[in-house]
Amino acid sequence: MITSSTAAAPPSTGRLLRWGGWLLLGLGLLGHLYAAHAMGGSLVAYTHHVLGFGLILLVTGGLIAGLGYWFWRSRPALTLLVIGLVQALLGLWVALEPFRVATGR
Repeated sequence: MITSSTAAAPPSTGRLLRWGGWLLLGLGLLGHLYAAHAMGGSLVAYTHHVLGFGLILLVTGGLIAGLGYWFWRSRPALTLLVIGLVQALLGLWVALEPFRVATGR
């Protein structure tokens, strides 16, 4: 019986950064969807929040992708992670907005 002594190769850093970026983008979208639900859950609220997410993604994603191309051209996975981080932070801010409005601040 022949056994292989080689272990599975660990995942590359680029793969982990890409997964992290996609996960953070998903969390940002969930923040927008939660805010739409907290505002009453109407079709208009969901449409506005999803379109807002897309517009924010186009603007901030374009800026960050341009900076990423300029400064770290060989690391596109890092660019995706930074875009995802910005989207997750903005999604958290949008998700917490109904609570801020409810408290009158």
